[in-house]
Amino acid sequence: MTDRTRRTGERTVLGKPLAMALFALSIATAPAGAQQAFQFGLVGDTGYSKTGEQEFERIIASLNASDLAFVIHVGDFQNDPRPHNSNPDRSSVPCIEESYKRVLASFQRIKHPVILTPGDNDWTDCHHLKSRSVTPLEALGTVRAMFFSKGQSLGQRTIPVESQSSDPAHAKFVENRRWSIGGVTFATAHVVGSNDNFGRSPEMDAEHKERKDANLAWIKAAFVKARADNSRGVVLMIQANPGFENHWPQAAKGRYFGPFLGRAGAPPIPANDPFGPYVALLTEELETYDRPVALLHGDTHLFRIDQPLYSKSTGRAFANFTRVETFGAPESHWVRVTVDPNYSGLFRFQAEIIPENVARRRN
Repeated sequence: MTDRTRRTGERTVLGKPLAMALFALSIATAPAGAQQAFQFGLVGDTGYSKTGEQEFERIIASLNASDLAFVIHVGDFQNDPRPHNSNPDRSSVPCIEESYKRVLASFQRIKHPVILTPGDNDWTDCHHLKSRSVTPLEALGTVRAMFFSKGQSLGQRTIPVESQSSDPAHAKFVENRRWSIGGVTFATAHVVGSNDNFGRSPEMDAEHKERKDANLAWIKAAFVKARADNSRGVVLMIQANPGFENHWPQAAKGRYFGPFLGRAGAPPIPANDPFGPYVALLTEELETYDRPVALLHGDTHLFRIDQPLYSKSTGRAFANFTRVETFGAPESHWVRVTVDPNYSGLFRFQAEIIPENVARRRN
């Protein structure tokens, strides 16, 4: 190899990260009228076992090989303490500082900006851990302090983000974040599984109520900002599956549950449903917001793309609302989201299957 060839090769190798950074910068600073498409990654419910930790490393390699504006992790980055208790050798000990540091280090190996919204495994369920005493509020404090730097994302390349904590009325909610790229408004809201931490104790119910009030205000603020900015659309990210099906019109419930439970067996809305106010707020906003809206979440580990939110005024599903649930353990893959201003639906979703993470049938 000649010196000239070697120097050319070095420019090629070194130029790729620089080109990716410049591309992301051009997207972030592009005016709302620009027609440039971009992509981001969606992942969640990872690292439930030591095998799952290895699979997440393969996800990271796949993410790093892609040109992405950022990556969203919708929570549950460690195992639930209960299955860990029953088989401690299968997974790393959750809810302890060593595990949080390990997960943070893995996020920091991602070349793109990384934004996290916490899941129930990450703090709500930590009281179940038997090997050590960890309270949910202690774990939540650790997560907030470790994963949410002021004003910026995680990842090797960062982007600026707003935080709800800038509002004195919601100063503790550093995890609720918002940013705009390519004329689209993005926001995370800290809504978690395990009943959103409701119904276990008076202390946890108080935490649930305070956080829910903050979440509802933050989601509403995202739509206010989207309207003020004339955004092309809105993307909201939470951890919990909010159970849209519980709130469907009876005819839709009959069609969905009929083949399995019979049309008369469609379940009613659960008593004291902690997610009902979130569904109600989204419904209220979508009655007047006619641009594309996507809700991305994890929690129930079933990859799906659907339109599960129904209008109160028409009784039909909102055509401009799409829910995407990402893969979850033991299926370790990710979802590529393309934001394309030239597409009427604005958002396209593609499953990115990691071949090495696909379970193989034993002989």
